[in-house]
Amino acid sequence: MKRPSVQRIRGILFLLLVLSVFEGYAQSLPRVPLYIKNKEIWVEVAKTPEERATGLMGRTRLEKDEGMLFIFDTEAHHSFWMKNTRIPLSIAFIDKEQKIIEISEMKPMTLDSHVPPRPILYALEMEKGWFSSNGIKIGDVVRFSR
Repeated sequence: MKRPSVQRIRGILFLLLVLSVFEGYAQSLPRVPLYIKNKEIWVEVAKTPEERATGLMGRTRLEKDEGMLFIFDTEAHHSFWMKNTRIPLSIAFIDKEQKIIEISEMKPMTLDSHVPPRPILYALEMEKGWFSSNGIKIGDVVRFSR
């Protein structure tokens, strides 16, 4: 059996290091509860440009009823893609009144651009199908407290 080269081993170790950094980064974001209809969810909050750019990249899974909330400084047509994101996701685009204005399904590891139909202030990413399986639809309000 042929032994792997030192260069290959270094490459594998580097990849493992990068993945552990992504996992550690994601765990350092603040977590808060959100409420939609009668459902409580826990989300990590991405509010800086760096946090928003990284999002859920490098993750291999999300826990049940957990996701990521993106908070923007200004209302705009903020777009999303799935570069380096391995989990299939659903995204809810949310306006300044905290109302869901669009829900899109996003395929992992793609560069497809997902753009809201109107300016948004927030976006909520959950595991693919989460919104439909919980009866959450366009027009529902996302609350930051009960």
